[in-house]
Amino acid sequence: MGLHVALIEPLIAPNTGNIARTCAATESALHLIEPLGFSLDDAALQRAGVDYWDEVDLWVHRGWRYFREAVSRERCWYFSARGTQSLWDVRIPDGSCLVFGNEGDGLPARILEKHPERVLRIPMSGSVRSLNLATAAGIAVYDVLRSIDHNRIKAGVTA
Repeated sequence: MGLHVALIEPLIAPNTGNIARTCAATESALHLIEPLGFSLDDAALQRAGVDYWDEVDLWVHRGWRYFREAVSRERCWYFSARGTQSLWDVRIPDGSCLVFGNEGDGLPARILEKHPERVLRIPMSGSVRSLNLATAAGIAVYDVLRSIDHNRIKAGVTA
């Protein structure tokens, strides 16, 4: 089935490129929800994704409504520093979509209000309020895959 990652209106090309590389490494689909803060031809995006773009199952949606038509609500888990539930306390099934807001605004308020039981936070201590988007997506993808089946990622692949 496979994991999916969705970015709502991402702003920073290198973050998206790094997330694309993570998706390629884990055979996870990547959904970009427009408008984007950069062009898909952006050199920084291409550089951050290195030469793995051909291996990314990339979906570009013209807006939230189009994404919602392609991916059902039941498959979505939302990530926010404002989430009340820890990623570590929830079992996310294979086929789920991990949804992240953009670097400036995070998740839209309507999602936080409409789906509070599906909004997760990545545990942090100290005075750190949030993580870089690419870092957060990487943590979430690998933690979910570990809990689903760590053998899904091809044997012999190293970081």
